[in-house]
Amino acid sequence: MTAHDGESDGDFDRGVDGEFDRQVRRLTALGYPTLAGLPEDGFTALLEPLRGAAGRSRPDPGARPEGGRVPFVLVVTREVVPIEEVVPLTTLAGRKRPGIVDRHYPEGDLARFTPTVPLPNGRAYLLLDVDRGEEFCGAVPRDAMAVVADRGRTPLTIEEGLALVVQYPELLATNKCFSLGASRCGDRRVPALWISKGAPKLGWCWEGNPHSWLGMASAGGRA
Repeated sequence: MTAHDGESDGDFDRGVDGEFDRQVRRLTALGYPTLAGLPEDGFTALLEPLRGAAGRSRPDPGARPEGGRVPFVLVVTREVVPIEEVVPLTTLAGRKRPGIVDRHYPEGDLARFTPTVPLPNGRAYLLLDVDRGEEFCGAVPRDAMAVVADRGRTPLTIEEGLALVVQYPELLATNKCFSLGASRCGDRRVPALWISKGAPKLGWCWEGNPHSWLGMASAGGRA
């Protein structure tokens, strides 16, 4: 697998350890160690302590990327690799065009979007039981976030949404894009990932404006 072939090679039948190793290989192939300023073995050592938490995740055997759900995904924080450097590493399934940041984010604006939910300590963690939330396509984002909270789940941050698409390009599909409601900057904007000109785009939409092609991604927890 090449660094930008857009394939997740996702086959959960390999088991949790096999999937964990695949995700580590994917990040390494995309150049995360270099972007993090770490040797490859140092980057691997940063992620290895999360293997045990992945093993306790008890993945749903019915969770498949093509269905919009995955058991877990490795998240590397912006302190290790900045958001602006991760976006170009995303692609759509079977495509090579790199992701872009929407022009409606002024320079330096992404730094203002911070988590509205508690995150694990450390420079990397696991996002568990992830759903791209296509059931919320056409729903008002603030209403979708309320439903997610009522279910005891959490919306995703920008870093988490990007991590999801890095590992599973097929999750970002036509009319099945998603908002990232756990990163906010105090105004009415809600970050989102959608498709533009054959590539992922990190943009934003107003919290009160529904879009038929934009759901609300969520997760069962973090570890």
